[in-house]
Amino acid sequence: MKHAEGTLNETGHPSLPWYLQSGKEVELFEHAYNNQLPLLIKGPTGCGKTRFVRYMAARLGRPLYTVSCHDDLTAADLIGRHLIGDGVTYWNDGPLTRAVREGAICYLDEVVEARKDTTVVLHPLSDDRRILPIERTGETLVAPKEFMLVVSYNPGYQNLMKGMKPSTRQRFVAVRFNFPEAEHEQAILSGETGVDALLAKKLVALANALRALKDHDLEEAASTRLLVYTIRLIQSGYSPVDACRNALIEPLSDDPETIDALMEVVYATFGHE
Repeated sequence: MKHAEGTLNETGHPSLPWYLQSGKEVELFEHAYNNQLPLLIKGPTGCGKTRFVRYMAARLGRPLYTVSCHDDLTAADLIGRHLIGDGVTYWNDGPLTRAVREGAICYLDEVVEARKDTTVVLHPLSDDRRILPIERTGETLVAPKEFMLVVSYNPGYQNLMKGMKPSTRQRFVAVRFNFPEAEHEQAILSGETGVDALLAKKLVALANALRALKDHDLEEAASTRLLVYTIRLIQSGYSPVDACRNALIEPLSDDPETIDALMEVVYATFGHE
């Protein structure tokens, strides 16, 4: 079962996660929320999509239900199902149904990874009807104005079998995320971890050098998230070269020759230890 996320501060309102705005994404989210419009966020893995949604949920003071979509995720996982307990059968809401009932934000991360039948249940929620029919109970829930549907996916990692259908994509307003410009990413690393400016600059330069290789040897680019992991290891006393290997390079590939080639980029930045 998915529970609403978010910690409360001393005033009883959700605490805001650290987030540094890079464009008009905050303004867009607020306008979409105020107009009861669903939002699609497109962008590469680890570029801040999930952090942004967490930040906006806290900023708006709304509960957040996050679902990490995968190949086995079904419509029933989102809507709910009948369960048996203590000799009786009872209905258990899924995270999407809970979000509709509570007027929460429901975030489906990497939505194209889910089974195709999940997309169908989103259609009546993502047009002007804003309803959620629950066939197994005979209910039809009308989403309150506070409810918002947000989905994300990585368009650079799609294949022909896992793209989002145009008929679904055109039900959303959309925003594209990408990795930040170098100075902006340095500020994100400093704000998130407290790292000194020199190390942040080195790591961002390293990440951009690795990203330049993405189309040639790598399925995914070095993410801002992995840079944060690298810094955490360095701050705890782990050597910078080893931190780069274990938190930045090894997650990018399983091929030993590719790993060795990427490590040469690390050595060019930090030297051999």
